[in-house]
Amino acid sequence: MLTLYTSSAEQTIALGRIIGSYLNQGDIIAMQGTLAAGKTTITKGIAESLGIEETVTSPTFTLISEYYGKMPLYHMDVYRLDSTEDFLNLGVEEMLYGDGVCIIEWSEKIMEELPPDTIIIKLETIENGNRKIEIKNWKYNDIKQEDIK
Repeated sequence: MLTLYTSSAEQTIALGRIIGSYLNQGDIIAMQGTLAAGKTTITKGIAESLGIEETVTSPTFTLISEYYGKMPLYHMDVYRLDSTEDFLNLGVEEMLYGDGVCIIEWSEKIMEELPPDTIIIKLETIENGNRKIEIKNWKYNDIKQEDIK
């Protein structure tokens, strides 16, 4: 597990850009954290690194937003779903096992439907609005705290 800290939205986006630079087609990221922990903010940086120019917003009410750059980004929010069956009924298999990257906010609700190699990013708000970010199932442990600018 890799643990990093950010002290601003800009740093959280910068970390997202770093993470995004390592991603490949078929990667799935399970975002976890409370409301306003920074899940969409870090996704903005990931999108930038994928060459996506469109503004990334929270998909809470649309459930799935699709963005296109170097490869597709499928940004999902399962907060309002009641069950894993609801998740599967969205037709997500094509996205999960497709040619893009999937980012799933509130993934705690559907983890049993995700493959074992899913990258888990847990964001936590700590003192002074700073963020503690834990990354599990991440094979690139060369990201250093000083890289986040």
